[in-house]
Amino acid sequence: MILPSPEMSTGKGSPTSSPPPSTPGLPPLAPLPEHDEEEEVSWATGFSSRRRSLAHLTAINTRASDKTADNLLPLLSPVAQLREQMSPDKPYFPGQPKSLEGIALRSFCLGAALAVSVISMVLVLALTSSPLWRLPFFVGALSTFHFLEFWTTAKYNTPAATISAFLLTANWPAYAIAHTAASLECLLTKLLFPNWSWAPAYTGHIILLLGLVLVFGGQFIRSTAMIQAGQSFNHIVQHRKRDSHSLVTTGIYATLRHPAYFGFFWWGLGTQLVLGNIVCLVAYAMVLWKFFSSRVKREEAYLVRFFGDDYVEYKKKVPTMMPFIG
Repeated sequence: MILPSPEMSTGKGSPTSSPPPSTPGLPPLAPLPEHDEEEEVSWATGFSSRRRSLAHLTAINTRASDKTADNLLPLLSPVAQLREQMSPDKPYFPGQPKSLEGIALRSFCLGAALAVSVISMVLVLALTSSPLWRLPFFVGALSTFHFLEFWTTAKYNTPAATISAFLLTANWPAYAIAHTAASLECLLTKLLFPNWSWAPAYTGHIILLLGLVLVFGGQFIRSTAMIQAGQSFNHIVQHRKRDSHSLVTTGIYATLRHPAYFGFFWWGLGTQLVLGNIVCLVAYAMVLWKFFSSRVKREEAYLVRFFGDDYVEYKKKVPTMMPFIG
């Protein structure tokens, strides 16, 4: 009997097996080395994981795309903020607050509306005796107002020159409803009752002249106020004092407190006098008074907080010249 030698043991407590019988004339054959299945699986798994990791990293490093990894970061991350700072042209792209496309389109439409209204008004006055020239005058006044709102902002308060500075959608849809109602009242009144007038006959021309003075004067005062205030003027009531915000008490502001509001208040009433509207004149007066009364009260509370006693003294000396406001 041949006893197994220590070299023939597989180790790790596994049972030993008898070697195969040797063939005469040939050297004894040694058994093939045995591997632990756990080691083999662990090695294979590790290699496979490394291959997957390499493949994943390679896909990231060689990704053919115009997007960078920064685009996957949160919007408010430092890298995203830096990217915004490095793209100063973004606010001027379509759909953005200062979109050049949007500004150009609105300017073109306002210019076209003004041109059509002027031509229509001249033709009606030259070829007929109809009072319907007042309707294109109203459209022209509106077009001029909205254009000047943006133009004065763009020239004298450039940082605030966004599409919203046109004020075309301000207080929407109430603003659009008011002007539509005024146009319809004028049109229907002049077509259905061409000889009817809510004022005495001898006062018709006086009322018309007063309306024209209020329209042109109100527009001039509002635009002048925006120009003289510069960056201290804003279409939105400011809740915080900016570095560029200063108390303007010279020029037109030495005579009128809130001259921009004064200008629009009387401009709006003037348009209704020119149109010859009685219903919308009363409605405009009520709505404008309520709006500016509330706005002045709210805005002046912040102005007192911003400028303290300086504004309190200014408020005592300078009136708004809008009835029962301030």
